[in-house]
Amino acid sequence: MVRAKAMKVTAGSLDVHPTEKALVVHYEVEASILGEGGGHMLGERKEGQKIIRVKSLSPSTDVGALAKKVVEECKLIPSSRLPQVEQLLYYLQNRKSSPVEGKSHLQMCLCSFLSLGSALILQLARNPDNLEELLHNEAALGALARVLREDWKQSVELATIIIYIFFCFSSFSQFHGVVSHYKIGALCMSVVEHELKRHDVWREELRKKTKSAPENGSLRRDQDKALRKYQGLLAKQEQLLRVSLYLLLNLAEDTRTELKMRNKNIVGLLVKVLERDDEELLVLVVSFLKKLSIFLENKNDMAEVDTVEQLARLVPCDHEDLLNLTLRLLLNLSFDSGLRAKMVEVGLLPKLTALLGDENNRQVAMRILYHISIDDRFKGMFVYTDCIPQLMQMLYEHSEEDVEAEIISICINLAANKRNAQLMCEGNGLKMLMKRALKMKDCLLMKMIRNISQHDGPTKPLFIDYVGDLAAEIRAEEEEVWVLECLGTLANLTIPDLDWELVLKEYNLVPYLKDRLKPGSAEDDLILEVVIMIGTVSMDDACAAMLAKSGIIPALIELLNAQQEDDEFVCQIVYVFYQMVFHQATRDVIIKDTQAPAYLIDLMHDKNAEIRKVCDNTLDIIAEYDDEWGRKIQSEKFRFHNNQWLDMVESRQADEAEPYLYDNDNDRTDLFYSADGITPADGSVSPDFFSDLQPQNGDMHHTG
Repeated sequence: MVRAKAMKVTAGSLDVHPTEKALVVHYEVEASILGEGGGHMLGERKEGQKIIRVKSLSPSTDVGALAKKVVEECKLIPSSRLPQVEQLLYYLQNRKSSPVEGKSHLQMCLCSFLSLGSALILQLARNPDNLEELLHNEAALGALARVLREDWKQSVELATIIIYIFFCFSSFSQFHGVVSHYKIGALCMSVVEHELKRHDVWREELRKKTKSAPENGSLRRDQDKALRKYQGLLAKQEQLLRVSLYLLLNLAEDTRTELKMRNKNIVGLLVKVLERDDEELLVLVVSFLKKLSIFLENKNDMAEVDTVEQLARLVPCDHEDLLNLTLRLLLNLSFDSGLRAKMVEVGLLPKLTALLGDENNRQVAMRILYHISIDDRFKGMFVYTDCIPQLMQMLYEHSEEDVEAEIISICINLAANKRNAQLMCEGNGLKMLMKRALKMKDCLLMKMIRNISQHDGPTKPLFIDYVGDLAAEIRAEEEEVWVLECLGTLANLTIPDLDWELVLKEYNLVPYLKDRLKPGSAEDDLILEVVIMIGTVSMDDACAAMLAKSGIIPALIELLNAQQEDDEFVCQIVYVFYQMVFHQATRDVIIKDTQAPAYLIDLMHDKNAEIRKVCDNTLDIIAEYDDEWGRKIQSEKFRFHNNQWLDMVESRQADEAEPYLYDNDNDRTDLFYSADGITPADGSVSPDFFSDLQPQNGDMHHTG
């Protein structure tokens, strides 16, 4: 029976000969014996290599033409590999011989042999089923580790293959022990560090060759040759970096191993690799940095190098995975205020704003923008981007139930800036916000409106149309958190022409306000807003009188006693007194029917500067209209200033270790001498003497 024979030749890898000016083409021959019906019966595969010698290659050879000739004459090399052939010929053309040529040839032959053997082991290691068997072959693994440790600088290809073998082991946690046993992780750190330094040398050499513009064709050819050589070396190096970093990333699953990497500056090395353009390598590096960034120490290391600057150039980019990973890394870093500042500094704010229209990356970009919007330094910079119009458009487009929390959160932060608030109110912005907030009783949306309402200028008068709607929500039946925002918005409306008396009467707000002043009647935040609201409406004369008659002032004093440790409460209650003493009706009630002036005198020397300021201003008005309280106030101010002076003198005496500052050791009457002689030397002055002095901001000034 006659059987047909079939042969198939498949081209493999292409490389340079280690010792000669020649190319080595690897190929595989598959021989098959076919049966009667043409079916496959028996087959055999055999690997081989063909050496293409190019002895005529010299520095003046046209490499491009020679590469075309090689491809045309060697049927094993497809035409698609022409650029690779040309690159290898450039390498051969510029390869320098070692001074000890015999030794160099031997090393290169050995590297070539080891590469071939390692490649066969790699084929086995790439199948996870073989790893257990390879693990038991300690001699082979030990030899590979030793070769890598001693000869990785001699051959990039050999180092890549051996590290790839151990990378296959590192992909499974149960084999991490063998990788650590041979210290492959430390070797990979050394490889990465060395290759990055070598890359700097290559880049500097290329820069020197391309620094000046070429004047003739020969210089141009030299520059092109140098560029091609650099690109060839770069491609091989990036493959080595990729497999080394993948192995390190796998080992970093163990935090102790990750700490060792940090001690060897893994963050600095990774950030250095971010300068590359290979997108697959960048995906790996950004993934690694993202994993590291969850630890404070690593984040601090990233803050010390140009991490944000390097990441900024990747936003935006066409590689979807790379862009998404970069944004997630930036999100992790944006929890640090210093790194947020760096993001704004390098111009990421408009780039992130542009990504709000990208469905795949919008949420991450929005979260970074939220973190940036927290800082008051950067709120105003949003005005110069398209962020606020886009956010308002999103609020328009989203249904009333599914507004994303990130959108409204950014809006709340940005509304605290006056110019941002004006942009939000442009057109029918405020009308839309009010309509939606009141309809849905949306507390977050009302919080945004409340922030808008705090700014003086063109936005505040826009709220006049909604005073009634807001006042109608101030009811005991409503949830406190909702009432808090509505009440806070009303309290911000310090509009001169607004008839607060009419508002309070029409919506019966006085009983509600009075009831909420009782300590424990509601949450402190709501009670504080009630106090602020009373201070706002007390600017109106008739409204202040109505509140005074309702008994709100004693309620405020009771609240002051209960909240005397809370500076914000104290300051706001004192401000209410300040507003009320402006009006005749409420001034008389405060001065004659309450002990508010006595409380103000006690607070006159409070540690809080704002409280002291409001107290002084309020007491100045009271002293002007009531002589009796005026004398008490001035007596207290005199006593306080006198004590301060005495304390200062005693302190100075103690510091200088002098027993007596004055000749008269038992009499401090000399302290009361003055240049104009208004104070008698016998010390017989009484505090009433100062009743004709006008207090201003706590200082005594003679009125005459």
